[in-house]
Amino acid sequence: MNEPPSTSEAVQEPIRAVDTTAVEQAVAPAVPSDLDAPALYFNRELSWLEFNNRVLQLAEDEGQPLLERVKFVAIFSSNLDEYVMVRVAGLHDQIDAGLVDRGPDGLTPSETVDAIRKRVVELCERQTRCVERDLRPALEQHGIRIVDHADVDEHDRRDLAERYRRQIFPVLTPLAVGLGRPFPYISNLSLSLAVLVRDPVSGVSTFARVKVPKEMLPRFVEVAEHVFVPLEQVIAAHLDALFPGMEIVDHGVFRVTRDADFQVSDEADDLLRAVEAELRRRRFGEVVRVEIDSAMSDGLREQLVEALGVEQRQVYVQDGLLDLGDLWQIVKLGGFPELRDTPWSPVTQPRLQGEDGHRADLFAAMRQGDILVHHPYDSFSSSVERFVEQAVSDPDVLAIKQTVYRTSDDSPLVPALIRATERGKQAVCLVELKARFDERANIAWARELEEAGVHVVYGHPSLKTHAKCVLVVRREGDGVRHYVHVGTGNYHSSTARLYTDFGLFTCDEQIAGDVADMFNFLTGYARPRASRRVLVAPNHLRDGIIEEIDATIAAHHDDAPARIVMKMNSLVDKKCIRALYRASQAGVRVDLNIRGICCLVPGIPGVSENVHVTSVVGRFLEHSRIFGFERAGELRIYIGSADLMPRNLDTRVELVAPVDDPVLRDDLADTLERCFADDSNAWDLDADGTWTRRTPGPEPRSVHRELMLGHQARAAEGPAA
Repeated sequence: MNEPPSTSEAVQEPIRAVDTTAVEQAVAPAVPSDLDAPALYFNRELSWLEFNNRVLQLAEDEGQPLLERVKFVAIFSSNLDEYVMVRVAGLHDQIDAGLVDRGPDGLTPSETVDAIRKRVVELCERQTRCVERDLRPALEQHGIRIVDHADVDEHDRRDLAERYRRQIFPVLTPLAVGLGRPFPYISNLSLSLAVLVRDPVSGVSTFARVKVPKEMLPRFVEVAEHVFVPLEQVIAAHLDALFPGMEIVDHGVFRVTRDADFQVSDEADDLLRAVEAELRRRRFGEVVRVEIDSAMSDGLREQLVEALGVEQRQVYVQDGLLDLGDLWQIVKLGGFPELRDTPWSPVTQPRLQGEDGHRADLFAAMRQGDILVHHPYDSFSSSVERFVEQAVSDPDVLAIKQTVYRTSDDSPLVPALIRATERGKQAVCLVELKARFDERANIAWARELEEAGVHVVYGHPSLKTHAKCVLVVRREGDGVRHYVHVGTGNYHSSTARLYTDFGLFTCDEQIAGDVADMFNFLTGYARPRASRRVLVAPNHLRDGIIEEIDATIAAHHDDAPARIVMKMNSLVDKKCIRALYRASQAGVRVDLNIRGICCLVPGIPGVSENVHVTSVVGRFLEHSRIFGFERAGELRIYIGSADLMPRNLDTRVELVAPVDDPVLRDDLADTLERCFADDSNAWDLDADGTWTRRTPGPEPRSVHRELMLGHQARAAEGPAA
């Protein structure tokens, strides 16, 4: 796949290429008669659960540093929460609407919910065993203790009682149920105590709910240095103070998850206000899941389930602590470097390093040749942020246009647009208000930008703007030149240190023209034009990818074999999967690196025996999207924002751009080969849906480790001549 590097000094130095051998896949017995057969498609929702299973396996992996294992437990829980709030909630909506249509895999919504429950129960039981049997004892050996209130000594118990009186009791609000007192509203993801109290005088028993105020207080109360007691246990130990004169008959811990998805009407006149209205309604979404501590009595549990009005299959009884996402508090403790991964500091590649203490001139570097950055190995601040900063300060820059899907609170990019406006430049920001769970932050940014005079556009109500682009228009000579950044990830300085994403800086006139057309389509009123070089959804992207697949099939010969290589978060789209099956049937080797959902079934004779699927889940979150087609001795390769999912291809604005420079293509191909070769944090997908973790060989391979070393070595070479 590699082409010889250019000899031009302006060309980016490649990361050294590596060789890899194919991993043999299991072969399934039967060959379906057509490409629509349910046996050819894994269930989307169950496939996602297997991704979270891979996260859980990292928590169970004794080879991981201890606090990294705790981190993966927290990630597993927060992942599952979002999945239930959105995906499982959507299935319940379908069931409530009476839908019984079968998906591509042959399951109805109700059958899928039952299968999800079975798998979630298994995974959560493993998570609890991991925490209780492995992680808590291991943490204690290193001086970090999470102890039950019953195990606290008398001295610390007195300290806890005093802290309860001063800090916890004042923010508690017991809500009893009775005449004139309906069952209280339980907010989404809140942790609560269900309490049964009895009046010793009248003998009347009453149900009450006490919310655990972990939004304002730490979930784990520190009673001594690095010794913590769960907040709900501290509250439970002092319930008599909340219900004076009453007898505490019973109590238990529970947690409610609600439907947090929403839809905005295609005909909404004011998109911002429509999203705000939906956000207010989100708080009152239907209950989707109830997690209950296994120590809660059957009687109290029955009262709770009846009051919440949920089905038994929505109730999850769990041993141990609920809401293990709060273990982030433990992960973020100061110190303990020996329990963590060695810190990584992103580097600045030679072409972006300034000389003699000066900052690099990115525009000059881009005029010499395209630039490819790979985060978090390459620095986000010295590349993307520097690009926008230079555009703001350059008097010859006339306009800056940027998309914002998710960004951090401290991002310098959005304030830079405000400064650009103050300096008389045209600043345009496409803010996606419907970026799930970032809606409020984006609304706040949008208002601040509008008040400063930036042209803020929210896009179309029926489409999410998910493309990652910055366009700079600069006056040069008697005309203008366009400078463009196209990325695979968000303009978010925090996630740029945790997610792997590529970014292409280019002055290519056709690519720049396509990006400019996309901005004009979204800000103006016109039908989308056919693109010159890029592939844009929802109009051209699916067709463009399938045309590349078909062209690769046509070019394949025994004496000149073709190959398809792709890397993405999720592969769900049936039309794209069918095209990949056709490629396999034609003898084309298809190598896929998919972090999350994969609905394609590999290894089926006569259909997909030439398809190989791997997943890398490890230190960094694999997030980049690469689509490569090797035929006739050449490699065509694209990067961009889209996964091959119906939502990306049909209901989002996505942009995927070609990478033409042979050395940059070589870098992308090399990254793919390293992903395929990884045996430290990689899994292979079998025809029966099993993801099998690879066993490291005598010389273990790790794409993350290798790219850190490679980028570090390249950066040490100093500024490019």
